[in-house]
Amino acid sequence: MTSGSDRRTEAGGEPARLRWPGPSVPLAIATLGMAGVVGGLLVAAIALPAVGGAGVLTRDAAHDFFEVPTMLRELPLPERTRLLDKNGRQFAQFYVQNRQSVDLQAIAPMMRKAIVAIEDARFYEHAGLDVKGTLRALVTNARAGSIRQGGSSLTQQLVKNILLQNARSEGERDLARAPSIRRKIQELRYAMGLERKYTKDQILLRYLNIAYFGGGAFGVEAAARRFFGVPASALTLAQAATLAGAVRTPFVTDPTLGTEHQSELLTRRNLVLDRMSQLRMAPRAEAEAAKAGPLALNMRAEPGGCSESDSPYFCLYVQKEIVTNAAFGRTRAERERRLYRDGLVIKTTLDPVAQRAAERAIAAHVSPKDHQVAAEAMVEPGTGRIRALAASKKFGVNPGDDGPKTTYNLVADMAHGGGQGFQAGSTFKVFTLATALAKGWRFDQGFDTPGSFVPSSGYKDCSGRRVNAPGTVIHNAGGEGKGGPHSLATGTWQSVNIFYMMLEREVGLCDVVKTARALGVVRADGKPLKEVPTFTLGVNEMDPVTVAGAFAAFGARGRYCRPMAILEITERRGRRTTVAPSCSAALDEDVADAVNHILSGVFTRGTMKGQGIGRPAAGKTGTNNDYTSAWFAGYTPDLAAAVSLGDIRGAYKHPLTGVEIGGRSYGGVQGATLPGPIWVHSMDNALRDTPATSFHPPNTSRFGGGTTPSLKPEDMESADPRKRRDGEDPRTGPGAPDDHGDPGGYAEGPYTDEDRGHRPRPHWRRSSIDPYRYLWDLYHGRDHRHPWFLEEPPRSRW
Repeated sequence: MTSGSDRRTEAGGEPARLRWPGPSVPLAIATLGMAGVVGGLLVAAIALPAVGGAGVLTRDAAHDFFEVPTMLRELPLPERTRLLDKNGRQFAQFYVQNRQSVDLQAIAPMMRKAIVAIEDARFYEHAGLDVKGTLRALVTNARAGSIRQGGSSLTQQLVKNILLQNARSEGERDLARAPSIRRKIQELRYAMGLERKYTKDQILLRYLNIAYFGGGAFGVEAAARRFFGVPASALTLAQAATLAGAVRTPFVTDPTLGTEHQSELLTRRNLVLDRMSQLRMAPRAEAEAAKAGPLALNMRAEPGGCSESDSPYFCLYVQKEIVTNAAFGRTRAERERRLYRDGLVIKTTLDPVAQRAAERAIAAHVSPKDHQVAAEAMVEPGTGRIRALAASKKFGVNPGDDGPKTTYNLVADMAHGGGQGFQAGSTFKVFTLATALAKGWRFDQGFDTPGSFVPSSGYKDCSGRRVNAPGTVIHNAGGEGKGGPHSLATGTWQSVNIFYMMLEREVGLCDVVKTARALGVVRADGKPLKEVPTFTLGVNEMDPVTVAGAFAAFGARGRYCRPMAILEITERRGRRTTVAPSCSAALDEDVADAVNHILSGVFTRGTMKGQGIGRPAAGKTGTNNDYTSAWFAGYTPDLAAAVSLGDIRGAYKHPLTGVEIGGRSYGGVQGATLPGPIWVHSMDNALRDTPATSFHPPNTSRFGGGTTPSLKPEDMESADPRKRRDGEDPRTGPGAPDDHGDPGGYAEGPYTDEDRGHRPRPHWRRSSIDPYRYLWDLYHGRDHRHPWFLEEPPRSRW
């Protein structure tokens, strides 16, 4: 199924026939016209006796001779489907015929008069066949040597168009066009049936909505907008005459085909104006004035499909979602019919502010001409609504093998038009982090790590099979951590590979995989996840939509919502279907809060230190082995986003080392080098009108403290001086005691009995001590716990 805007088709939708018959055109056309008229007269003579001196068949006569007229099957006309953003603005459309059916009141009266004047002047007097009008057309056309007036009534023409629309093959279309007596008989019987079924105005309306006017416009509304950029209700006399003149031979008068066709259209327009003046449907002076003017066309393109959309990747995502999702129809053919022919109005989740922010951020760092491609998806936490999909390359076909365009949806998985994706790298460490916290690990809990690591034992996949890799040596990525003692917090902030390989073994590979699956993680190619020791290092190929959706769940306190792009579908008859979010509680809220707390430190003490968006945010960098790809995924409680970067020619053959991207040279691209700044730039602008929202504070009694042998006190999570803002009262600020008497996460505790021996010695701010309060706390054994008496420990090991 295809979609587009400039398909050259005749009335009814058949392919345009542009072959010109040669010098004997007038004679050939006249002969064909006469054959059709003679066929009509034969039918009239055989089946319809003339009634009245003028030979006009009345409705009563029709009833007498056709007691049970053959009823014509009328299928719904193909209509264009429109895609709207969350604010109701259209950004894309699909169609096989560019048509927008309207009511009679939405068509200018002058347009109705023009079509009747040139096609069937006695339309409101006959009952399907005008014998007098047919004879007059025969004589007029024979004298002129060409078709000057129509020989068929509007009702007969409507029948022909319906038969062409109903045709399922080229053979059926040929039968509907054949100039035979048999077809004329059938056409007349159907016309009589329509005359009995509908009023004249209803027949006229159906004709104006089904007729092809040229230029890819089906129906008068699409034609008015295509030719003049106005709705059918606003057509002037000259414009109405132009469209009425185009209906008879739309492929000859199609103005998009050149000046000769425009000249033919001008001739037809003037003919319509003369006819309207002759029938007193338009004042002679006005008709003459209209004839003196040019065509005054204002051709407006009607782009169809995603390549001509303002937001092509979002458009493609919606298109694939409908075509592949069984929720929108039982079969693919049914879903395609609904999308391309049923005239749906699809309101999507697209946020134009976020979309522009993502596009501009990517364009500022990566060029469409680069082999390296950046892609970003933005997802709303708590609903899964996709707010933006953007990529560095334009969507479309390149003239050669390589260029600034692509036909892949770089932001999405294969099911939504994407490719195989890129390995997600260290962004996957967040699933191991969440699993460890769910199993009772604390922020400062950890172990000493070596300079290299071999996963030779202790790893089992979810089927219970050992998946150890004794031949694999793991190192820490350059710029993302080093060996030595690391806690859950520092190992995350510095993105230490070996720490996370050891942590994954401690908490269980299968449990980490289950956490990822609960957060919607699936491979971009649709294949099963690779359950191997390096799972936590992001060995699986992912797409930004999936990663952003998973990280959005942390911003929603563990509530995962499947990424969704469609809010509401309105069918042509007004029936509305609302699409609700599909969500589940993937994580315990406390666990999600704890993840948010640690990942917030990535901006203050980790790989993204010095980069931020001026509001609470959390995230994780991702740099793959040998720099094959780079990622950053981050979020606030209001919006999540994931940015990927890799070479479109192949990540393994073309690593991100010694490259020039966006006019800048890079020795090696890490997650914080390009994806991170793109994320910061885009999120800052996407949220500029959204009030800042803070994360829910962590449960420090559950996750605070912990023990890591040899870890320096100043490296502990609870020793971060940035977590207390200057001038903030420690008794009321974030470090104040909670309801249980334990300090918040910004002091030195709390400590359990088993790790008291590892805590740093408290240092008192003597100038601020209330001696009475101190004695009271000392009496209750809280002198070492209360944050009033704590200051930052000296930068030395106790």
